[in-house]
Amino acid sequence: MTTTPQPAYFTAAATSTAGSMTVEATETGMPTTISIDRDELRRHPDEVAREIMKLTARAANRAKLARRTELAEAGVDAEVMARLGLPTADEVAAAELDEDEDEMEYHPGSWLRGGYE
Repeated sequence: MTTTPQPAYFTAAATSTAGSMTVEATETGMPTTISIDRDELRRHPDEVAREIMKLTARAANRAKLARRTELAEAGVDAEVMARLGLPTADEVAAAELDEDEDEMEYHPGSWLRGGYE
């Protein structure tokens, strides 16, 4: 019986909206690769650092999803994966949408909740 060796850690990448920064990180949030276009270095260092941190968190969340997918294929129960803090695809998508809306300062309201005044 041969088995495929499991990676010690999973990685995933996240790219900025403009495509000028990319961060690859492990599921624990450790960046493994950071790519920054030269033009981005003209921005204030705090802005660049915030973008790197945001992309690192996004990449780590995607790597956690990859770990969850692998464990699901191995038959691990969804409750166990939830206790491990491994997000579902819907949770990753929702988190990324929330980040994008915050970045664009778009917060949809509803007349039912009094969001439109």
